[in-house]
Amino acid sequence: MGSTCDRSFTQFMWKLCLLLACCTITLTLAADDESFSNSTMLKRLHEDDYDDGMLMVASRGIENNDVDEEGVCPDGLMVAAWKPQKNLSTGDRVARGLVYFFVMIYLFIGVSIVSDRFMAAIEVITSKEKEVIIKKKNGEKQIVVVRVWNETVANLTLMALGSSAPEILLSIIEMFAKKFQAGDLGPGTIVGSAAYNLFVIIALCIVVIPNGEVRKIKHLRVFFVTATWSVFAYIWLYLILAQISPGRVEVWEGLLTFMFFPATVLTAYIADRRLLIFKYLDKNYRMNKRGVIVSAEGDAALEMDQQQQTDKLAADSDEMREFDEARREYISLLKELRAKYPQSDLEQLEMIAQEQMINRGPKSRAFYRIQATRRMVGSGNIMRKIQERAQSDLNEIKAQLQRVDVNVEEDEAILRVFFDPGHYTVMESCGEFEVRVVRRGDLSGYTTVEYETEDGSAEAGSDYVGKKGVLNFPPGVDEQRFKIEIIDDDVFEQDEHFYIRLSNASDPAVLAVPKVATVMILDDDHAGIFAITQSSHELTESVGVYEVKVQRYSGARGKVLLPYWTEDGTAKAGKDYEPQEGQLVFENNETEKNIAVGIIEEGSYEKDVVFYVNIGEPTLAPDDELAGLIQAAEQKSPEDLTEEDKMALLGRPKAGETTRALLRIIESKEFKNTIDKLVQRANASMVLGTSSWKEQFVEALTVTSAEDGGEEEGEEPTPTCANYVMHFITLFWKILFAFVPPTEIAGGYLCFFVSICAIGVVTAIIGDVAGHFGCTLGIKDAVTAICFVALGTSIPDTFASKVAAIQDKYADASVGNVTGSNAVNVFLGIGVAWTVAAIYHEAQGQVFAVQPGTLAFSVTLFCSEAFIAILILMLRRSKSVGAELGGPVTIKYISGFFLFSLWLIYIIVSSLEAYGIIKGF
Repeated sequence: MGSTCDRSFTQFMWKLCLLLACCTITLTLAADDESFSNSTMLKRLHEDDYDDGMLMVASRGIENNDVDEEGVCPDGLMVAAWKPQKNLSTGDRVARGLVYFFVMIYLFIGVSIVSDRFMAAIEVITSKEKEVIIKKKNGEKQIVVVRVWNETVANLTLMALGSSAPEILLSIIEMFAKKFQAGDLGPGTIVGSAAYNLFVIIALCIVVIPNGEVRKIKHLRVFFVTATWSVFAYIWLYLILAQISPGRVEVWEGLLTFMFFPATVLTAYIADRRLLIFKYLDKNYRMNKRGVIVSAEGDAALEMDQQQQTDKLAADSDEMREFDEARREYISLLKELRAKYPQSDLEQLEMIAQEQMINRGPKSRAFYRIQATRRMVGSGNIMRKIQERAQSDLNEIKAQLQRVDVNVEEDEAILRVFFDPGHYTVMESCGEFEVRVVRRGDLSGYTTVEYETEDGSAEAGSDYVGKKGVLNFPPGVDEQRFKIEIIDDDVFEQDEHFYIRLSNASDPAVLAVPKVATVMILDDDHAGIFAITQSSHELTESVGVYEVKVQRYSGARGKVLLPYWTEDGTAKAGKDYEPQEGQLVFENNETEKNIAVGIIEEGSYEKDVVFYVNIGEPTLAPDDELAGLIQAAEQKSPEDLTEEDKMALLGRPKAGETTRALLRIIESKEFKNTIDKLVQRANASMVLGTSSWKEQFVEALTVTSAEDGGEEEGEEPTPTCANYVMHFITLFWKILFAFVPPTEIAGGYLCFFVSICAIGVVTAIIGDVAGHFGCTLGIKDAVTAICFVALGTSIPDTFASKVAAIQDKYADASVGNVTGSNAVNVFLGIGVAWTVAAIYHEAQGQVFAVQPGTLAFSVTLFCSEAFIAILILMLRRSKSVGAELGGPVTIKYISGFFLFSLWLIYIIVSSLEAYGIIKGF
């Protein structure tokens, strides 16, 4: 049961081991060669072509980078340096370094937990929906629910900010902490995080896909656009550092860097919506607002299949196509579940289908990051909440439909008078029968109403006794009855009818339907004519058992046997309905019988199939006395027939005109409405938010398992030892950040702003601790950034991408968003920080100096390797693999190892350049 959590915990511990290994390597380098101090970098700086002012500023930046000339570490913005600092032994420095190291890890966990709250707010904000009225081609209007935020815009703005907030804020905060001087920790973390995301995370996602499966990027146009911007961002960073204005950043460069952010969002949106130049390109694929693919990119078979499905859609808009595709998926899922669990009722299957629809539906990167973080810290698996949500949705929708049915009824406050029932069938020999009139509504008053018989085919005086009168309803009385007399004769005749009409109801009563009652008089001198009352029937597949009415008219004498059977049309016996065959037995004076047909419910959304119910020739039962008379008369010749014999032959039972009924099975309107509403609610984002502080504190104090509960399991998974360990380790952070306002307040915006402030505070502390860590052990900020801080801030993204790669049908949530985040990191993290610093120095009449050094070299190395990584992803789309992730075992492990090697090369070469072992810029 705890296998998933154990794997997650093992991966987390592996990350810690990797961090410790990097720490050990760096310490070894520092211990082996203490000569790589600031003097080395100063010497290299003097060899470059900088003016004196820039040299002074850059030199001061290097001298203050790690340790001052006396070996004392400066205080941080929020955390003071560990005292005392002078005359420390190597053991003391190593011990302090380990303390700082583990404090950093603990802070990384803290920033992950508050980022969880931040991402939940973003998900609630970006998942806002609105109702849109769509007009179909057939003129029918339908209301569908669509998201207000475009998915691409959401991913590149709030989603990217949420996943990269620590790196972006670290760069901005470091600039303020250094009094508007350039630092290495923030920019180094951004570039190091980009390298880790592009190489390690994608390598992991390639490898973790189950054998024999692949995951393809669906938003290929958007991926190309964001990949181009992500590489350009670091090329641009190199240009402004080493080419356009070497050693300094001007105001226009900082502003332009920031302006590339909205440009990235705009071009990605244009690509997503096929605007401008994209509408003239090959239209072999397209996707809607939620990213649901309509035709595959680079996959002819899928393209053809999806195009055929698209042609069948009646909708004219992306919203309707999206809704119809989601609906078809839900129906297909419901059929699979019906085949898997034939004994379950429809409501249970609908709940399971809704749960799986939410599970399978498109999820944002924020969803997977939140899920990964909560698993990692022992807060349970958020996917289990989906089951509760599915049950809640189903109950609410059923209640809504019931309320609609109730609202259809008339206003009960109106006093109404009417016949109940409105149709009477009586035998000619009955003598008299009773008619019932009722009133409904306010019964506190006195009501009168008149009634009178009216001829139809039956005539008063010969067939019935005409009658009229007044009915009185005293207060509290809701019904009155009166009797009508029927005249019997021995003449054979067809069935006849007459009417009884209500009139002149006293105020405030009104006459309601039926205000005219029909009375059918059946002749009892004939065995009868037998027919199905209705030639065509329309029924829903959820009806269960449908009864076809067979009526006996023009006589009701004797016991008659009537054979019947069902017949296939487009509906098939055993699949759509239960076959029936037998005979109906009409007793003497019995006029109606029903043929019960069982309808098999498949859960079809737009079902339209037909079958038939047939009746044969009626015969008198052998034990009926009339049968003997008829049999004797049939054996005589026509000239020998007596008057009695002729009457007996005329009285034989006959089949009427309608002996075959067509039954059309259509979908259940309730089922259809239920599906429509459930599909609209299949939004996994809704389970991320919280509605109250109480809920947040309960979650913070509760230990839950990170293991998924099986859909057939009734027991709650038991927390493992790892769950308890991580829960108690992170309990402080959980309780602290439970004070963040719930997402239910102000639509998530209050939670958004409070969370980002909390991330800023924790990130500022991380920056100070990371600086003290590097300073204590003699590790440069640039190396600390790419080896430690970048890894620490990327751990939640690693878990999120791994889960997304396995659970999602496509690679966008795991890989496609990496390139967008890498570009946004530069344009926001460095663009904002350097713009503010450049404006500050411009106002002071100074130059904002930024040495190219390690940063420019690191950026150049990353760009070179990024081209290779993106080329590998594109090559993997060839027929040999067919997708970016997964594929044949050998190829996927080779690809993963190669990408991971690119990251190792990046951190090793960048570290060597930072210490001057190899020459950079």
